[in-house]
Amino acid sequence: MDRNERIEQNLKLVHACAHRFTGKGIEYDDLYSAGCVGLVKAVDRFDESLGYKLSTYAVPVILGEIKQLFRSGGSVKLSRSLQELSARARELCDRYREEHGEEMKITELAEKLGVDMYQAAQALNASRAVVSLSADDNDENGIEIPIPSPEDALTERLSLKQAMAALDEEEKGLIELRYFRHKTQQETAEKLGTTQVQISRREKKILLKMRAMLI
Repeated sequence: MDRNERIEQNLKLVHACAHRFTGKGIEYDDLYSAGCVGLVKAVDRFDESLGYKLSTYAVPVILGEIKQLFRSGGSVKLSRSLQELSARARELCDRYREEHGEEMKITELAEKLGVDMYQAAQALNASRAVVSLSADDNDENGIEIPIPSPEDALTERLSLKQAMAALDEEEKGLIELRYFRHKTQQETAEKLGTTQVQISRREKKILLKMRAMLI
């Protein structure tokens, strides 16, 4: 299965994630556009050797991009080229929706724009209209309020599983003792037959490795 097919076959994940945020102050089209950016990122970064399904890896990435809408508060600066591409993307999508009564697939949009799917998703996402979560309908001066997502715990668990799966057995053992069994560094050292100083050094390296995978 090639890249385009993977993206098309997993667009339902984007819809599923976007629907969780409806009614929270941002239009569904904008939620969906951000989710598409996440899906394309997930497809490009997915490593089959970890033994997880693409969907398991993609959901936290999609949710992360959608939640970024609430965190950014519309303050992200756009380059002129991205603004122009965004305007073209919106025009094409609006016309397609009027003619066909449904949304254009991201793969088709990318083809019409002459860009790859990541750029097409970015273009849609960039043109979102950020809606104030605290303002009345007629109030243009509302303050953006980030809303904690109920999906945070799910995202963190899935991301942590991904990172743990990439560790070797010794690294997993150390992390499990320290963070799942709540052992001190000294207790962990005794369990693994080493010293507290060595455990401290190894733990720092492992955490840095996991952090790099989670960013």
